Amino acid sequence: MRKTLVKPSASGFINYFAHMKPRVFIANVFLLMVLITTAVACINKKEQLPAKHLEVVLREIGHQLLLTAKDSTSRVLPVKQLHENTYQLSFQHDFSFVSDSLINLVQRTFEQDGVANHYIVNVRNCAQKGTILAFEINKQATDLTPCRGRTLQEACYIIELEFLPSNTTHRWWWLLLLIPLAIGGYYLKGRLRKPAAPLLVPETMNYLPLGRFQLYTGSHVLSIGDKQIPLSAKETKALNLFAQNMHQVVERERLMKEIWEDAGLVVISKNVDVLVSKLRKKLADDPTLKIINIPGKGYKCTVG
Repeated sequence: MRKTLVKPSASGFINYFAHMKPRVFIANVFLLMVLITTAVACINKKEQLPAKHLEVVLREIGHQLLLTAKDSTSRVLPVKQLHENTYQLSFQHDFSFVSDSLINLVQRTFEQDGVANHYIVNVRNCAQKGTILAFEINKQATDLTPCRGRTLQEACYIIELEFLPSNTTHRWWWLLLLIPLAIGGYYLKGRLRKPAAPLLVPETMNYLPLGRFQLYTGSHVLSIGDKQIPLSAKETKALNLFAQNMHQVVERERLMKEIWEDAGLVVISKNVDVLVSKLRKKLADDPTLKIINIPGKGYKCTVG
């Protein structure tokens, strides 16, 4: 026997929560929020590179930079962590380099090792302590790489690399916290919503037959089987005219007069068409009952 898989709908998932008891619902929402928060924390921790690996990558950048300056003997000094996301790279001896060499070297190395895609690099002079070269790489916006093509004269240099957090992915994860809040809103809405009062039509009340429908003009209700359809005062007047003139043309002018003008309202012919369109939708449960347009005259209600 072939099994049919039924996919759960979003509304069914929400209804599952909506019918819970308050204590069970609160516990489930709390558990969902804890799971989402834990998932975000794990992702953040997973994306953080080990400090030892980052130190190796930065020292490799320093080594390659010295090689571009044709210096294969002097050492790259130990990497210092100045702040949580800021590291300092310094060198044993003075050297000279071209700005493009450093920009391309850092960008290429970080992309290959997946170290970061948003960072700022500052090159400072050891003696003057001033920034002589700075650039920013940002994959979510425009890169800022000024001072390209400049040759920095031989001197003592310190390179500071600041890694800026990329919050786009994390922001999407935190938005998942809106899910339990939405479920909570739906739950409260269902709990606080008052059930609609049923349209009760007394069995002793007189009605007009209209196809398979029963028209209760006093209660403005159209009934068929166990279904009761509320009507406006204008809809009740129109159906009353059609019920009393079945299979006969009801002139457009008559409809306008008895529905609107007798109540002191002035309308146009288009109002009749709009009203009839609404009635056709409410009469859809009886396909044998139709309101037919008679061009140039009015409308005729027929059964069969």
